[in-house]
Amino acid sequence: MKWEVVIGLETHVQLTTESKIFSGAPTRFGAEPNTQTSPVDLALPGSLPVMNRRAVERAIQFGLAIGAKVAPTSIFARKNYFYPDLPKGYQISQFAIPVVQGGSISFPVVKKDGTTEMKTVNLTRAHLEEDAGKSVHEQQGVSGIDLNRAGTPLLEVVTEPEMRSPAEAIGYAKALHSLVTWLGISDGNMQEGSFRCDLNVSVRPVGQEKFGTRCEIKNVNSFRFMEEAMNYEIQRQIGVLEDGGKVIQQTRGYDPDKKTTFKMRDKEDSEEYRYFPDPDLPPLVISNEWVARVKGALPELPQAMRARLVEELGLPVYDASVLTQSKAMATYFEAVVKEVGKEQAKQVANWLMGDVSSTLNREGCDIADIPVSAGQLALVLKRINEGTISNKNAKELFRAIWEEKSGELAAVDQLIEKNDWKNSNDTGALEAMIDEVLAANAKSVEEFRAGKEKAFNALIGQAMKASKGKANPAQLTEMLKKKLS
Repeated sequence: MKWEVVIGLETHVQLTTESKIFSGAPTRFGAEPNTQTSPVDLALPGSLPVMNRRAVERAIQFGLAIGAKVAPTSIFARKNYFYPDLPKGYQISQFAIPVVQGGSISFPVVKKDGTTEMKTVNLTRAHLEEDAGKSVHEQQGVSGIDLNRAGTPLLEVVTEPEMRSPAEAIGYAKALHSLVTWLGISDGNMQEGSFRCDLNVSVRPVGQEKFGTRCEIKNVNSFRFMEEAMNYEIQRQIGVLEDGGKVIQQTRGYDPDKKTTFKMRDKEDSEEYRYFPDPDLPPLVISNEWVARVKGALPELPQAMRARLVEELGLPVYDASVLTQSKAMATYFEAVVKEVGKEQAKQVANWLMGDVSSTLNREGCDIADIPVSAGQLALVLKRINEGTISNKNAKELFRAIWEEKSGELAAVDQLIEKNDWKNSNDTGALEAMIDEVLAANAKSVEEFRAGKEKAFNALIGQAMKASKGKANPAQLTEMLKKKLS
């Protein structure tokens, strides 16, 4: 039997406010346990919650960015459950009437044939809520409770069950992460818990309209772990069904060491949480004027910028999507293009997606902290295009600028001179070198004259190697063709 996968995501996005959603306690990460709390967070008798205006503004920003309805009136509710790290015995959240309703997020998906298509996932809602505390198990047999996170403002973003593969789910999660960090409503730090995903996974026979029984994998904070967890859970559920069993609705965790999911508890339905409106909080009223002010301050959004890069600069959709995955990358790209000219946009894109990105990954560095300024990279590309240095030596030059970490434009030309990377334009020397290469590679010469174009590339490679990367590629190509003809 062939199976179809159905995936929906619930993502907890921690908002960038300096204080908690219903109290004035700070939200800084890494403080000593229980040092960032208030009577409201501790649920002390007589304490009352007060709404954080900045958290509401961030929810409005998100709603506008995804084309959703921002509810003029929304309601806070009490979600009742009993965990040691939940002092009140309930969580203040939103249920029946959330602040953000509907909307969608589009992102590129690479198909099996290598082509790229855009996928759109519709959102059910995004609602404001408070985070719980944290149980700490640092000593065997002893557990502690850290309430520093209790009351931290979250925006929970819920999708429709429209994703049909882990690849689509990861694509959506990355697009959402990019959007919230682009807007500045979250720092998106997954290691610190600022962006955590609950994965709802089910399978059903191909062609069946009714959904299968879903299991929810809680609080996965890594894109790699998300993919591993979904792949395992899909195979687990298929195995259960093909063995004649029945998938049980459960809340499950993910063990990254074993790369398996495990049962935490049977999954609760909304009725079991006994939601009811919080009597301590009035309805949240958002005026049209407030929405208009927030809308006027929005930056250009990733989707709009993607379309502009494709239309104005002629970039492929894939390139534009990669370059707009973070605001810092998009800003850096545009700064380099401004220096070298729009006609070189594809060259800039290739460098950012190639040498720059691979170096960032190797060094564990973010583009926002890159030690090579946009001006320096632009100057490297100019030196390539004017024939001063070869592509090979340009790569060496980029690495040298990275290590130099000076930020000075003058350092680019100084490094070219210092390392003798300037192209050789001595026609006589080049001609003699080409003669030696042709004599040493008679087989390739014969293959080229027999009509094999690849042989010419091999000869160019040998000639560049013989010149130690210093030959002007255009000049070398012209002279080699002349010799062979």
